[in-house]
Amino acid sequence: MSTVDTSPDTAGKAPWYTQDPDAVVAALRSDRDRGLTAADAAQRLAEHGPNSIAAEKPPSTWQVALQQLADPMNVMLVAVAIISLFINQVSVGILVGALVVLNIVLGTRQEVKAKASVDALAKMQIPQAKVVRDGSLVQVDATTLVPGDIVALEAGDIVPADGRIVRSATLETQEAALTGESAPIPKDAGTLADAETTLGDRTNMVFQNTQVTRGTASVVITDTGMQTQMGQIASMLSAVKPAKSPLQRELDSLTGVLGWIAWGAVAIIIITGLLRGQEIASVILLGISMAISAIPTGMPSFVQAMLSYGSRQLAEHKAVVKNLTDVETLGATSAINSDKTGTLTMNEMTVESLYYRGEWFTVAGSGYEKSGEVRHVAGLPVPQFNQLALGLTLCSDATVSDDGAVIGDPTEAALVVLAAKLGADAELTRAKFPRVAEVPFDSAYKFMGTFHEIPVEGVETLVGYVKGGPDVVLDRCSSVATMEGVVPIADRRDAILEANRSLSEQGLRVLAFAFRRFAPDAPVVDDPMAAVSDLTFVGLVGIIDPLRPSSKEAVRIAREAGIEVRMITGDHAITAAAIGAKLGLGDGAASGAEIQAMSDDELKKALPHLHMFGRVTPEDKLRLARLMQEEGAVVAMTGDAVNDAAALKQADIGVAMGSGSDVTKQAGKMILVDDNFGTLVTAVRLGRSIYEKIVSYVRFQMSQLFSLVLLFLVASIFDINNGVPLTPIMVLFLNFFIAIFPVIVILLDPVPDGIMLKPPRDPKKTIANPAAVTLWFVYGGLIFVTTLVPLLLYPDLLSSTVPNVPVTMAFVVCALGSIFGGLVMRRDPESGLAAPIIDAVKWLSIPLALTVVAVEVPFMQRLVGTVSLSGNEWLTALGLALLVPVLIELEKWIRRARLRRRAAQA
Repeated sequence: MSTVDTSPDTAGKAPWYTQDPDAVVAALRSDRDRGLTAADAAQRLAEHGPNSIAAEKPPSTWQVALQQLADPMNVMLVAVAIISLFINQVSVGILVGALVVLNIVLGTRQEVKAKASVDALAKMQIPQAKVVRDGSLVQVDATTLVPGDIVALEAGDIVPADGRIVRSATLETQEAALTGESAPIPKDAGTLADAETTLGDRTNMVFQNTQVTRGTASVVITDTGMQTQMGQIASMLSAVKPAKSPLQRELDSLTGVLGWIAWGAVAIIIITGLLRGQEIASVILLGISMAISAIPTGMPSFVQAMLSYGSRQLAEHKAVVKNLTDVETLGATSAINSDKTGTLTMNEMTVESLYYRGEWFTVAGSGYEKSGEVRHVAGLPVPQFNQLALGLTLCSDATVSDDGAVIGDPTEAALVVLAAKLGADAELTRAKFPRVAEVPFDSAYKFMGTFHEIPVEGVETLVGYVKGGPDVVLDRCSSVATMEGVVPIADRRDAILEANRSLSEQGLRVLAFAFRRFAPDAPVVDDPMAAVSDLTFVGLVGIIDPLRPSSKEAVRIAREAGIEVRMITGDHAITAAAIGAKLGLGDGAASGAEIQAMSDDELKKALPHLHMFGRVTPEDKLRLARLMQEEGAVVAMTGDAVNDAAALKQADIGVAMGSGSDVTKQAGKMILVDDNFGTLVTAVRLGRSIYEKIVSYVRFQMSQLFSLVLLFLVASIFDINNGVPLTPIMVLFLNFFIAIFPVIVILLDPVPDGIMLKPPRDPKKTIANPAAVTLWFVYGGLIFVTTLVPLLLYPDLLSSTVPNVPVTMAFVVCALGSIFGGLVMRRDPESGLAAPIIDAVKWLSIPLALTVVAVEVPFMQRLVGTVSLSGNEWLTALGLALLVPVLIELEKWIRRARLRRRAAQA
């Protein structure tokens, strides 16, 4: 047998859903009654491979560690460590080497994750399927299914592969995991004419890992493994390569600049020393000192610590991030693309509005909780809901327990809950009035009818209850129940159609209810379909997947913070528009078909006026995220279903719901444990705060760095103390025992008020923007000048050997200047002396004490290379160091005054 071509688009073939079932079976060389032979199935399995999803291979720990080692910062530090050991500076080499190991361990620990987005899809694979082989129905491993297999499905089954329906009875499937649409989809074997029919509207197809909620079907398998819709999502996941976070990109860029500065300064010092005739070993030692000064050796570790602190804060707020840099990415978020079902909404169908006997009622409560009541206009008589309650309970099959557990169709579950709010218990009612006949629901005629013996005015009467689409139910009605009694349908048809239109425009799924009483000798049991006529119309119910209580407020806060929020859903565009209006989103709604018809440039131009998207495919979600990123947006994407996974991976910050699929959790960068969209807004607030702290840290670190670079360059060029203003150990002591405490103060500083009233930061404006670099030089210049003064004040005390008094005083001024400067640099442009300040002072008392210990304790003097100072020398050093915070606060005060003047002029 030749290879079976199962691709619907190859060689000009029409899609499977546009072909007659028999034609599909014939094209796949199968038999709808006998299926494939065992030999055919085995041959096709060898040709097509197993019905499974290929898994991504996660990187090994060693691969991740090598990537960390290749970081430019670590490469520079490794070079410093090796050279230090080569010139017999063992203590310096060991300390720098230990720092490299720390950076690699911290980075590797965060990066080694089970990056198995596609592997999670494979784990979802259903192990068993009922398939016709050699004319017999047998159960086989789902992984052995092949194109052409005839599979039997019934309520409760998980579809094992993509297939074309050959025959069906009242079939419905829940496709929220694939399309995002919350309501079950009626399915049948009918042929669709439009080859452009979107995935959610392919009603004659079933798809892998969706669930059968009602009915039975016989399906011919058309696609297996990576050719299924799930497989295509897996392919998209593999194709999407995770990009570096904005912070990673900025730090990489900053590291490159610092590398040029560091090694440029080292070259100047070495050349100057050699021209002066100094020994090569001493010149190299000077170069090492310069390199350690110019390379922000602690930056990777400190940034990791800061982000780790932020991730713990997020975890306390029910948001878990996988990688530390994602904490900062949250703060840069300028656009949120949110899935609707289960994210903004509860994924629990609920009756929200009721049109009964010509009057409007609202239904309180949401989800599958049976608490709530039916409310109406005050002053009007309260109607009896008996006929509606009987229709809700008897003309449905779903059950809902008191704790909200649902068995059966979610829409019917909403009807059972409404009945409970009306005081009717579905199970008791069904037990009391069993069915004597029924017309099962089918998408071909779009209604369901059941018939029961009901006591009416003391007489057992056969009564039929019908529910279905408003148009088909109305066509079978001859009268309408009103508050005044039963009237002809013609008198109220227009009012009912208007009520249906009103409910539909609100994005509600509308069902109509009707009933009919029969004469004792009516032949209902023999022909129940014929009995569904001459009905009395009762009312309409509007059903919706309700918003989460916190969603509307979260959207308001996000928009106030300058973040564009868009809703992307598999539901119809009209439903998306109605939900968007309730949420307070911006203008404009579009369907997946509409945006597919646009070019990338056309869609980019339309995006500012599009905030709701309905009937979208996984490819559409991926494309929207990509185009927004191309326009410069930092995109967050939320979702819980498999169809969201690729877009989550593409987004700068993919946000999976805690109750969502394993696939989305693996593809996303953050998980909202409580499924609360509002938690995302809190996470953005914390992310902004962390970024502000990182900016403050970099400002402090770079000021330190520039002060030391200037100090070593000037000392070398002008031969101050033989070019040795500070020893390498002093520089390391300053970096790791002094500078760490101002960093802690910055880390623990509370979130500024009004941080969510600012617009998102411009991702094009880097940490190293011109204004920031100017401040680094100004603040670094202050520390440099004050540190240089002791070396110039006491030239007679300088000697070719270290330690000596001027170098020790320079060390003290640099240390105290860093401590005091860190206090005021923790905020910008706000004053660093504003409350709360007590905790900051407590932390900064530690490095003050360490500075004294390093200068006055003998064993520390030998280690660091210091000598004891007199009281006057200490006072001189303290006075010089205090100039740093005073002048920094003065500069910030001038800047704030300018900002106030500009705001007043605006």
